[in-house]
Amino acid sequence: MDYMIPRLAGYGLLWRSIARFRTLAVAPWKLPDYIDHLYIAAVTMREPTFLILAALAGPPLHGYGVMRQVAELSGGRVKLSAGTLYAALDRLTAEGLIAVDREDAVDGRVRRYYGLTERGGAALRQEAARLRRNSEVAVERLAGWAPLPGLLPS
Repeated sequence: MDYMIPRLAGYGLLWRSIARFRTLAVAPWKLPDYIDHLYIAAVTMREPTFLILAALAGPPLHGYGVMRQVAELSGGRVKLSAGTLYAALDRLTAEGLIAVDREDAVDGRVRRYYGLTERGGAALRQEAARLRRNSEVAVERLAGWAPLPGLLPS
């Protein structure tokens, strides 16, 4: 069996086989970040994940409530489908960023309410600070910027 490790490339995440490392005496998930001269950088949080965590920074919400909050927080730009949302909720729960607060039975179906964990709050604060720093740099750079003369807008 070939073990796969994520590798950043361009805008997406690629998977690179490390079959030659099968003989290592460690589990594949314990391999170091630096393998075969490739540095695996930390992946920044994607916007839907950021917005889901931001939505859950308030009171616990069920799935449909999270979908409405994400749409509201993004000004309608981000609209999560049910499949995308529940896959993200499962992933974030497994990562310990959110947790099930409670479950209610509504019309014979279980409705789970999710809340932000301490770890999730820390991740959200860290990402918000990173975005704020990037925004401040862009605003500072744009303050002294002027378009090149003679170039037509594309």
